[in-house]
Amino acid sequence: MNVISSAGRKVLGVDTSLRSTGVGVVEERGSILRAVRYGVIKNPASRPHTQCLAHIFSSLREIILEDSPVAAAVEGVFMSRNARTSMILGQARGVVLAACALEKIPVFEYAPRRIKQAVVGYGGAHKDQVGQMMMRLLGLAEQPAEDASDALAMAVCHLHQLSSPDHMRAEQI
Repeated sequence: MNVISSAGRKVLGVDTSLRSTGVGVVEERGSILRAVRYGVIKNPASRPHTQCLAHIFSSLREIILEDSPVAAAVEGVFMSRNARTSMILGQARGVVLAACALEKIPVFEYAPRRIKQAVVGYGGAHKDQVGQMMMRLLGLAEQPAEDASDALAMAVCHLHQLSSPDHMRAEQI
């Protein structure tokens, strides 16, 4: 996990997955955005399912306590053709929501196309384009891992939403 010190309005972005949950904290100071922290909460395939959920919860709670974000942003619910995959993703998402709720962090949900539109300018952008834009917008020396890049993009999307005149349209869950 890359950690950079800061002090400003911070938003946590979370790209939920059981084995590779992306996290990113972005700070806004005026019109300047910068990454405070980004990385991936990894769970090896050998780790039991319940222990993966516990690891996501405790890791995310630690990040929240250390960085004190004012809000969190997550991707809208993903529907898979595979019911088991959807259930597992829902469980991982549940522990993310619980970690935020425990620390009284409001959570906002954004559709994938809206996130891409906010950070790249095109809702159909590819993951590599999102990663490259995160490098540029946040002044990163290298492109983050896909999951971390997606999490940073969610945080940036929410910060853009807060700055827009229609900020009341952000959907809090």
